[in-house]
Amino acid sequence: MFRFHLFGIQVSVLPWFWLTLGLLGYLNFADSSEDILKVVLFVIAGFTSVLIHELGHALTIKAFKQPTEIVLQAFGGYATHPIRVFSRKKEFLVVAAGPALQIAFAIPVLLVLTFFDLPESMGLFFLKIFTGISLFWAILNLVPVYPLDGGKLLDCILGPKRRKITHGVSIIFAILVAIFGLASNLTIFSVLMGFYAVQNFSFYQDPTSRP
Repeated sequence: MFRFHLFGIQVSVLPWFWLTLGLLGYLNFADSSEDILKVVLFVIAGFTSVLIHELGHALTIKAFKQPTEIVLQAFGGYATHPIRVFSRKKEFLVVAAGPALQIAFAIPVLLVLTFFDLPESMGLFFLKIFTGISLFWAILNLVPVYPLDGGKLLDCILGPKRRKITHGVSIIFAILVAIFGLASNLTIFSVLMGFYAVQNFSFYQDPTSRP
């Protein structure tokens, strides 16, 4: 496991995080031995983007005077904090800060790529991949499927007394995104959404079973 500190926050990167990014990069860009550098840049861009996302959560938790650490795992990561210490408003801000910071970093790069005719290079490739991953990951996380950020935001809005609604909405959107993933050859995300659909169906049947 790879560990380091950033802004006073411990970051742990599990081996599966590197393997997942490496596999995705290999499947998309390793057409020849010369494209190995593209796979490496894809991994670095993915690491940077997901770390920025989790820093949004962690820095907001830290601003609210609570301990936190970041763990990057196979499909993304999470920022820890003590259970049930935040009001719904503060929890909403903590959750929203992740995709918000990710989008805030991606938009300026997207504007540069749009309005400036940069020469083809590995640097340009990195910027394009970083922007694509950041926007894709932020938008995916805002889909109202618990435990993605969008599902958690919906949970904050509706509150604990309406958890069945949160999980009912999550089931519907998880199925829709899974179908879209299959139609777009994004099978791995369809499998993930299928898992979330099953998980939310369990929570829908018994909302008290959710941590």
